[in-house]
Amino acid sequence: MTVDDVLAVGTDALFTMLLVGAPVMGVALVVGIVVSLFQALTQMQEQTLTFVPKLAALTLTLLLFSPFMIATLVGFGERMFERIAGMG
Repeated sequence: MTVDDVLAVGTDALFTMLLVGAPVMGVALVVGIVVSLFQALTQMQEQTLTFVPKLAALTLTLLLFSPFMIATLVGFGERMFERIAGMG
């Protein structure tokens, strides 16, 4: 395995990680900002107010984006197996 192969595998792994994690992280960021803004405007500092909306939004996001995430991970796995098979 050459340095170029290692870089290609690493780049593909990082790009796949970003594709799989981006929907969840984006929704968590948006919901966190909205809840923080709501807490600042109403001066309600309740801990469960931040937890429950994030949990609900992330659950919905995982349900909606799971086909995309699974397809992306399966594609990554197939590319890795093809790369392994091509080495021998």
